[in-house]
Amino acid sequence: MNFLIIFLVVVDQHLQTPMYFFIMNLSFLETCYISTILPRMLASFLTGDRSISITGCITQYYLFGFLAATECYLLAMMSYDRYLSICKPLHYTSIMNGSFCIRLVITSWMCGLLTNTIVTLLMLKLTFCGPNEIDHFFCDVYPVANLSCNNAYLVKLATFILGVIGTGPPFLLTLASYAFIIFTVLQIKCKAAQWKTFTTCSSHLIVVTLFYGSLFLAYIVPETETLKRLRKTLSLFYTILTPMLNPLIYGLRNREMKEALLKSVRKFSNRVS
Repeated sequence: MNFLIIFLVVVDQHLQTPMYFFIMNLSFLETCYISTILPRMLASFLTGDRSISITGCITQYYLFGFLAATECYLLAMMSYDRYLSICKPLHYTSIMNGSFCIRLVITSWMCGLLTNTIVTLLMLKLTFCGPNEIDHFFCDVYPVANLSCNNAYLVKLATFILGVIGTGPPFLLTLASYAFIIFTVLQIKCKAAQWKTFTTCSSHLIVVTLFYGSLFLAYIVPETETLKRLRKTLSLFYTILTPMLNPLIYGLRNREMKEALLKSVRKFSNRVS
């Protein structure tokens, strides 16, 4: 589905707008995001070989954490784009020009890279004393740090601080953007337009809350025995559920995207026939 969205945005000129530029970047990120975990996990299930080297484990976490942090910032940028489009329509085209959109996307990727590089460098300083078993289906920071022979306090502290920075401001920006959007839409007298916007905003907020909320509980709330057991379940939300929902919620439910898809199907059918 993500490949389909990227293809449609690239080939259809009507979709080459700031909103779909961000959606295309989200689709690309989601493709990379899922690829860091699912192939290795499926291979383990099929072959029964669940072993992984320390280097491979930390590499998997680095890629996954970098992409997850990037998504936090990118979702906030997308909500800001929607805020400008609906609440500041007269200034939208002058603000959301091509270079500014590119800068926002680059900023998201750089913030994600910086955030997770710090934690990963601290993880590389840990010492592991021999064969260990991670009670998780991928190499996450807390399960790996808990297997260290030396004190992993700095790793956990950095994860907490950077987790607050990485999820708190982007989530608050997202909530504020949608709050302003809803307030603006309430001023519209057309009930059909209100309902359409409320439906779109509510679906976005549900997926965003699931993503940010599960990350918050997994990385920011202090470790307890109950939460240790819950973290494995919570990780399914931000590793599998939201990446599956995002292409549907942000992309293929849009009218313009559906029209572009139908147009591409017709062109392909005409060429075949």
